[in-house]
Amino acid sequence: MIRSMTAFSHRELTTEHGTLNWEVRTVNHRYLDVSLRLPEEFRSLENSFREIIQSNLKRGKVECNLRFNPAQGNNNEIRINEPLARALIIACRQLETITDNPDPLKAVDILRWPGVAQDSTPDMDILTAHAQALLQNALEDLLDMREREGKRLAEFLYQRCDQIAEITVRIRKHRPGIITAQREKILNRIEELQISPDYNRIEQELVILAQRMDVEEELDRLMAHLDEINAVLERDEPVGRRLDFLMQELNREANTLSSKSNDAETTQAAVDLKVLIEQMREQVQNIE
Repeated sequence: MIRSMTAFSHRELTTEHGTLNWEVRTVNHRYLDVSLRLPEEFRSLENSFREIIQSNLKRGKVECNLRFNPAQGNNNEIRINEPLARALIIACRQLETITDNPDPLKAVDILRWPGVAQDSTPDMDILTAHAQALLQNALEDLLDMREREGKRLAEFLYQRCDQIAEITVRIRKHRPGIITAQREKILNRIEELQISPDYNRIEQELVILAQRMDVEEELDRLMAHLDEINAVLERDEPVGRRLDFLMQELNREANTLSSKSNDAETTQAAVDLKVLIEQMREQVQNIE
């Protein structure tokens, strides 16, 4: 099954620590080119995110953007280490009795003691697991979209292959009559001029002309390339580069056919082939 390289997905998850939001966008590219935009808290996880992306995608320019909105109040909340605070209060009261210190115990003094006031920073291990799982989900959505678009592209290519095959068959049926028509044209011209030609020489020239105009090999190769394209479209792997190469081969045969053409019908058929091949080539650029 072929996949398109153009797709977009979005996944969001709200946790007790805040909201995670992944946006993943892919467009055409010859290779896999990953660009990550991460909040400061997640910068150290860039390599792990890249590994997840590379295990899911093979080609395309990938833009991934992670946003993190902390839960309301997390930035200003002060967490108290109560066991430590109680122990400090008891110790201070014991010291007061020993030193007969008349000054009352102040809460702010307890807060200044190292370890009593704790930051309310989120648990990064939990957030890391959430962010990685959410990225995987976003990539799965992206792959589904790429497969849906890939089916549409495959159907388009199948249709163009059928049209090229029809033109190829039509050319093959038409070509044998061209030499006969050329022979009759030459003989009619000789009769109009009322000259005595060397008919053996005329037949030799017609044989040479027939060899120059022979396009059987080109038509055979066109059909062979079409068979290969249909086979490639059935593969369950990235086939974009292979299809791009086959488009070049189709175009080469169409150009040769055009250069050997000496009648209007074959010339028009060659132009029609080039148009169809160019339409296919444009779409193939978007296949993984």
